[in-house]
Amino acid sequence: MSDTPPCPQCQSEYAYEDGAFLVCTECDHRWNPGAGPATEEKKGWRDAFGNELKDGDTVQVIQDLKVKGASSSVKLGTKVKTIRLVDGDHDIDCKIDGFGAMKLKSEFVKKA
Repeated sequence: MSDTPPCPQCQSEYAYEDGAFLVCTECDHRWNPGAGPATEEKKGWRDAFGNELKDGDTVQVIQDLKVKGASSSVKLGTKVKTIRLVDGDHDIDCKIDGFGAMKLKSEFVKKA
């Protein structure tokens, strides 16, 4: 039996280590097992390099991203201006030139 704690979001016992974090295999929730519950409740959005993101920031895509229903993808280095941060799986609402309104995950962008 694994000695990893259950997921604080869905209580699943199936989690794996990813650096200093644990990741739930069922709901894909990431958490720091050393941080207390007070730290986890405060939602802070961070880019792929750990920089804090805020509404209105400009970010840059760090890898090519496939877009469902489109014949092309969002290319590496694409700048996205005036982002809006929201709760959910995809935590950035934005508009990308040539694609329109989109939702992105903060793990695929860096602060510009």
